[in-house]
Amino acid sequence: MKKSIDYYKKMTISIVLFFIFSFPLLAQNNKSIGTSSDFWNHVRFGGGIGLSFGDGFFSGTLAPSAIYQFNEQVALGLGLSGTYNTQKDLYKSSIIGASIVGLVNPITAIQLSAEFEELNVSRKWDSRTGFADENYWYPAIFLGVGYNSGPVTFGIRFDVLYDRNKSIYSEAWVPFVRVYF
Repeated sequence: MKKSIDYYKKMTISIVLFFIFSFPLLAQNNKSIGTSSDFWNHVRFGGGIGLSFGDGFFSGTLAPSAIYQFNEQVALGLGLSGTYNTQKDLYKSSIIGASIVGLVNPITAIQLSAEFEELNVSRKWDSRTGFADENYWYPAIFLGVGYNSGPVTFGIRFDVLYDRNKSIYSEAWVPFVRVYF
């Protein structure tokens, strides 16, 4: 019982923090969007591609995203992600999800972020391992800080809802590289 209460406390605090970061961001925009072409002038696209392979192991990730740049300091965006992993004679997994991210640059070189990510994790184990197949949803709320150098930001983010048994990440602290053009 204590575990579920702690989980709901974490979830509630995280959602409140996310909205504290997000709603003031939207209030920063004093101009209304006049035309659709003006809207697209503020949209930036980016994302990530990942490949990893080794002795019987393969992992591939595709994660496109887009943000709306309200001004030089504030942006809000959406992302999709898909990952496929396989380890020969052990398991296969697919991870599909979406995210919403708020970005704030208090100064040009520093970027603060709040991101909600929801992932569907499906793992199929080789019958010889003795593990049961899994299929579940995993939420994550990341608070991050990074060094911004133009279209690229390097940083670290922390998963407030981190669960060692369910997360696809090995630790709550996750480094990132964010690119938007």
